[in-house]
This record gives sequence, structure tokens and C-alpha cells, in this order.
Amino acid sequence: MTGEFPITIFHNPACGTSRNALAMIQAAGYSPAVVEYLTTGWTRPQLEELLRRMDMPARAALREKGTPAGELGLLDPNISDDSILDAMVAHPILVNRPIVVTPLGVKLCRPSEAVLELLEIKPASFTKEDGEVVVIAGS
Repeated sequence: MTGEFPITIFHNPACGTSRNALAMIQAAGYSPAVVEYLTTGWTRPQLEELLRRMDMPARAALREKGTPAGELGLLDPNISDDSILDAMVAHPILVNRPIVVTPLGVKLCRPSEAVLELLEIKPASFTKEDGEVVVIAGS
């Protein structure tokens, strides 16, 4: 199914939201391309394109919790998106996750069930790691 409806997830396996989004994609029958961006890193053009497609400024994709964002001065409202992008390339952990790309669009999938908007076929049902049942419209 991957070839017919290609899906890429920029994934952090240590993140529950990212794991749940990946599991929802798989529960729908897809085999997505999984990019562990903490290992592969980001390129500036790649980030710029993802942000453009999400219609999101870099600041909106900046992860603060568990990152050096504060130490790097990135929480200052006067810091430019350009500086934030440079920091994201240097420190991949600064990019919030998961980002999912499908033929239906690109989205920062927080909460994880936001990924459902990007899937042509949805799982019949899904239970998150913490036991929360995701109600899927039309199921």
C-alpha cells in the first residue's frame, strides 16, 4: 500500500505522541517511511519545505520541553525564524514531532490522532499506549 499512498513520518521513538501516530498509520494498513530525525538530522531546505507546506513559522514548530531551546535563547520573542531554523538544523531535538507527510498534506501531528486527517484509509479503531481509545469518525 505504501507505493499507492506514500507516507513519511519524521519520528522520535522516545516520544509517545510520535509512537502513537506511527501506530495509527500502521493500524490503517500503511507501511510508512520512518525517518528518525534525531539520527539523520535535518537540512535547512528540508525544514523550510516542511514548514512551508504546513503554513507554519519555525517558532510554531519549536519544541521547548526537553530541549536546549531556553539555553540557546530561542524563547526570546525577538529571535527570528531564521535563527530558529539554524538552531533546528544544529540541534534536531528542537523540532516538534511527529511531522507526517502524505498525498493529503503535511502536518505536525500533536495530538497524535491529528494524523487521521492525512490518511485516505483510517483504522477501524485505535487505542493509544496509555489506554485512551481514539474514536474514529465513520468507523
